[in-house]
Amino acid sequence: MTVGARDLWRPFSGCDDDCLPAAGEVPTVPVVRRVLRLVAASGMLLSGVAVAVLLPVLPARERQAVLRGWARGTVRAFGVRLVIRGRLPRRRALLVANHVSWLDILAVLAVAPTRMVAKREIRSWPVVGLLAAAAGTVFVDRSRPRALPATVRRLADTLRAGRSVAVFPEGTTWCAGDGAAECRPGGGFRPATFQAAIDAGSPVVPLRLGYRCAATGAVTTVAAFLGADTLLRSVARVVAARQLVVTVTIASALHPARDADRRLLARAAESAVHLVPVVPTRAQLRPVPTMTPAGSVPQVPAGRDLDLAA
Repeated sequence: MTVGARDLWRPFSGCDDDCLPAAGEVPTVPVVRRVLRLVAASGMLLSGVAVAVLLPVLPARERQAVLRGWARGTVRAFGVRLVIRGRLPRRRALLVANHVSWLDILAVLAVAPTRMVAKREIRSWPVVGLLAAAAGTVFVDRSRPRALPATVRRLADTLRAGRSVAVFPEGTTWCAGDGAAECRPGGGFRPATFQAAIDAGSPVVPLRLGYRCAATGAVTTVAAFLGADTLLRSVARVVAARQLVVTVTIASALHPARDADRRLLARAAESAVHLVPVVPTRAQLRPVPTMTPAGSVPQVPAGRDLDLAA
């Protein structure tokens, strides 16, 4: 494999420890409360074993309800408040989101208990890997780029079968801090998985994930899981943070035409997620009124926010 191909298949961000909050920047909870959060989170993770056993035998609707409930309970156990803005379409869709933290997976599952696309290494994670496999996660071996077309076909088949799929097309986590545009993974949203939505005739729904500290009212990178970071260190920051909030904003769906260009579709979704001025040509994407204009925030009617307190 050439260096260029490896870089394309394994994107990386420009983040380092300087992207994480400085000591004292984020208010923290007492040590006793941190321990209680860890105990509660460990209990939810262990209960995930029972969930993993149940999921394959449950009907689709019940399976989604159980997985959604488990994900929301686990987010609360870590001391994080989940806020959902907007509504998902009723039909199956390719859900695409920016990637900041390991918490992103729980946040997406709490909103939409769909099939996830994840790197193969997650399959070996204790409990989480077992639950992911039981939920039908599509594991991608990033050391085998030639397997990508088969993965795309599998995703398209899943969409045709009426099941939604969620993917993090940036391919890696990054801090997503204020003014940290230089930290964004090079190349933006990877376009390959968008071909599955085009082939299946499915809409693409961008999800914007954001983390803030309600105690200060500011955006925070405390939940960021960076390349040189360890999972234990990241978990320790999360359980120590006071009033950490993760917000999932559901942007308007994009409806690709049959002959859509997956690269332009990826750029349009990236625009909706990061609110950057990247707009596809009208010849490649069907112009529908639900597309989110670049630079604007989708308006959510009053009472539509779902706030799940920790």
